[in-house]
Amino acid sequence: MSPKQQALLAAQVQADPRWQQVLARDAAADGQFYYSVRSTGVYCRPSCKSRRARPENIAFHDSCAAAEAAGFRPCLRCRPQAPSQREQYAAMVTEACRFIETAEQAPSLHALAERAGLSPYYFHRLFKQLTGLTPKAYAQAHRAGRLRAQLADSASVTHAIFDAGYNSNTRFYAEADQVLGMTASRFRAGGVQMRIRFALGQCALGAILVAQSERGICAISLGDDPDALLRELQDRFPRAQLIGGEAEFEQLVATVVGFVEAPATGLDLPLDVRGTAFQQRVWQALREIPPGQTASYAEIAARIGAPRAVRAVAGACAANTLAVAIPCHRVVRQDGALSGYRWGVERKRALLACEAEA
Repeated sequence: MSPKQQALLAAQVQADPRWQQVLARDAAADGQFYYSVRSTGVYCRPSCKSRRARPENIAFHDSCAAAEAAGFRPCLRCRPQAPSQREQYAAMVTEACRFIETAEQAPSLHALAERAGLSPYYFHRLFKQLTGLTPKAYAQAHRAGRLRAQLADSASVTHAIFDAGYNSNTRFYAEADQVLGMTASRFRAGGVQMRIRFALGQCALGAILVAQSERGICAISLGDDPDALLRELQDRFPRAQLIGGEAEFEQLVATVVGFVEAPATGLDLPLDVRGTAFQQRVWQALREIPPGQTASYAEIAARIGAPRAVRAVAGACAANTLAVAIPCHRVVRQDGALSGYRWGVERKRALLACEAEA
């Protein structure tokens, strides 16, 4: 190969963003692509600790099969065909989540760490990194989801409390407000006596409804028809007391409208977030996507330690009732194309365009 050809190949590789991931030995890129080295005849995962090859000797491949079809053999050091460390950790955390979900009582951090073969400190750090929740918070969120389901089906509130995994009424009632946002009896009665303040307005994306419970903002909805937005709120809280027209609350709505039209300003308001443990993991991951950036459904699934749950991630995005505050508009398809959005794809496009210009 002539020096000119070598220089051309090197320039092509250095212009590829994957080369920077190879230089950084980026473990997060493992499984996304592989690279081969002509001078050694092997292929590696991006995080391989082997001596870096010259860029003119590098080629990129989408899979192990593609690298082997091109005549390369797997590296004995990084073993690209074996699960990566990140994949192993994701599988371990996923197994821990299943264990928490099926246990009658929430297992302790020490029990979970011992089961995983890690120290409590490292397991706690790894669990939070991959799910966005601590093990304790995950167990509480899952138990809250079970409680909501049990309250709808059980003969009494007491039966629902014990069936959901609480070992005493006292322990549950100490956490009731945090778990349900209201008393258990009020939740079971469809939010009766619950006070929700709301206001309707207009923003650059059309009509907007903002609602606030005693815990925080519980709805930010966008649409073309204000009446339809109000009916949706009434359907969510059929027996709650809806209060509109308060001047003080109108001021808060103006703050939310300003945030919708300029997301980079941030929204420093308490949120009343209600969902299953899985949904809360997804929503926490969404809130960590900075304005102006996007992530695919597959990337979000990988970040929460459930790489195969792409459809479930999409379902959690669709279940979000807090437009922009939980930025599900920043989630796109793997190819970057826009997919469905609870409040319309064109609003999603407009939000992303606004953030890109900021």
